[in-house]
Amino acid sequence: MFTTMPPSSTDAARVHRFGSPDVITIEKVPVPLPGPGEVLVRVAAAGVGPWDAWIRAGKSVLPQPLPLTLGSDLAGTVAAVGPEVTGLAPGAAVFGVTNRRFTGAHADYAVAQARMVTRKPLRFDDVQAASVPVIAVTAWQALFDQAQLEAGQTVLVHGAAGGVGAYAVQLARRSRACVIATASAKDRDFVRNLGADVVVDYRSERFEDAAKDVDAVIDLVGGDTQARSFAVLKPRGALVSAVSPPDQEEAARRGVRASFFLVDVTTAHLDRIAALLDAGELSVDIGAVLPLAEVRGAHEMLDGTRPRPRGKIVLAMAPSR
Repeated sequence: MFTTMPPSSTDAARVHRFGSPDVITIEKVPVPLPGPGEVLVRVAAAGVGPWDAWIRAGKSVLPQPLPLTLGSDLAGTVAAVGPEVTGLAPGAAVFGVTNRRFTGAHADYAVAQARMVTRKPLRFDDVQAASVPVIAVTAWQALFDQAQLEAGQTVLVHGAAGGVGAYAVQLARRSRACVIATASAKDRDFVRNLGADVVVDYRSERFEDAAKDVDAVIDLVGGDTQARSFAVLKPRGALVSAVSPPDQEEAARRGVRASFFLVDVTTAHLDRIAALLDAGELSVDIGAVLPLAEVRGAHEMLDGTRPRPRGKIVLAMAPSR
């Protein structure tokens, strides 16, 4: 079912071989048709995240058949619905992600699984909404589905000024947990304003001096930071990483839980996040807004070869509404 018939082709950020940002090309491709359980979205804005760079470089943990269209986060308008879709109709303003491979959104039209999108928060435009899905749901699932954080407990969030970290601080604070966060000195005030009780400058301070016997660690950094985090957990505490699998032998030796997970963005999770956004209980942080034609520049920011501000990178495919 279509509102109006979409064009036969769409501009898309494509990758035919893995590599540096130079492998990305803007091409005309056929507008995809939604299959069972899918919707076709006229994309107004699409988020850009670290996973996009991993996919482009051939470092994704998921199979990524080539050629592919980059991108997962999106916001826009439903143009058509496939069979077996209920609750969404053409014309609905939505946000969410495309699919479990995190591909397809960096285009004027994209197909998304209906179970991975929902109605856009009323208070936010498309650019703001497109910045939210993957990072906000990752933070929610890390805190509550994986670590099972409860009111009155203490959580240590590593990388608190980053996309996932900023939501983790806000959500943990809202759940009435005590929040210890690591960030750089320049981001200390930003993270404190998000709701952190203690902010540790990871360059000049040791988080072990501020965090002892915590109930949960949310690891968004990995490496040595992850390894050192076992020492600050109380018995039966939880270390949850969205970066790399923790050492299970060390977890068993210390009597704690340790897990690595890939986010599973669902309509139910997005509905919770959207309600909090509309209630003014969560804030978004937009770092750079670029047109689709400058998607290579967005990836150069991700790779650190081009300066980038703190906050989410978003591609604006059309004027935000």
